[in-house]
Amino acid sequence: MAAESSKEELVRLIKKFGAYLTVKMSNLFSISLRNLDSRSVGALAGFAVAMIFTWRLLRSPSGPQRRQPKRQAPAPSSSGVSSQSTTTLAPSGVCSSSEDSRAQNVIDEFFQPVKPTLGQIVRQKLSEGRKVTCRLLGVILEESSPEELQAKQATVRSSVLEVLLEITKFCDLYLMERVLDDESERKVLLALEDAGVFTSGGLVKDKVLFCSTETGRSSFVRQLEPDWHIDTNPEVVSQLARFIKYQLHISPFRPERTASNVFTAPSLEQFFGCV
Repeated sequence: MAAESSKEELVRLIKKFGAYLTVKMSNLFSISLRNLDSRSVGALAGFAVAMIFTWRLLRSPSGPQRRQPKRQAPAPSSSGVSSQSTTTLAPSGVCSSSEDSRAQNVIDEFFQPVKPTLGQIVRQKLSEGRKVTCRLLGVILEESSPEELQAKQATVRSSVLEVLLEITKFCDLYLMERVLDDESERKVLLALEDAGVFTSGGLVKDKVLFCSTETGRSSFVRQLEPDWHIDTNPEVVSQLARFIKYQLHISPFRPERTASNVFTAPSLEQFFGCV
């Protein structure tokens, strides 16, 4: 419709121009032919031929467009053909359903919560504490008393080793214990060295402290002023509750009354969710 209206408008303009040209031509021919030379007459004739050619070009109707015949789907001639068509379409639906299922599985896997690493758990549990003191017997070692340590070789608990190494990576860790003799000290240092604590972690032998009394261990802790202290003795934990920001009491039983800054767990690895 827009093309037809544009063409009609152009035709009207040409008609107006033709009428104007007719008037001018009549005025021109009223002048004596002697005033016109052959060059002017040729120019006028060429202009008239061009106008006629343009007029015919615009008036020529455009040829009818051929329409593409629509293809009609052949009607099924028998029930056999109908059943064959149904069986042909069925796998397509099954395929689409399986593709949707696979896509949903990919989406579910993508939006699954990311499991935190042990290092992240250690930092979170310790509330970003940077200095930690820890008793050896009953926490890091299999032995639970100085007498037991004196009687046999010291053994590092394999289940706590991974947590211990993570703590040494993040915190300034000090290990301490009450011993009965120098031989017990040597056993403890040898067990820690064999477990790879001094090579894999950030712990050095100078940060393994020994004393002869429980009061001596409490004095070590107060002098170091750690963010966390880990112990198995409830009396030591109770005495240090006023001075230490956080404490972890390793005990199979939860005491009835504890300070708000004292946490309880059966083992160090269970406190960090490794069991």
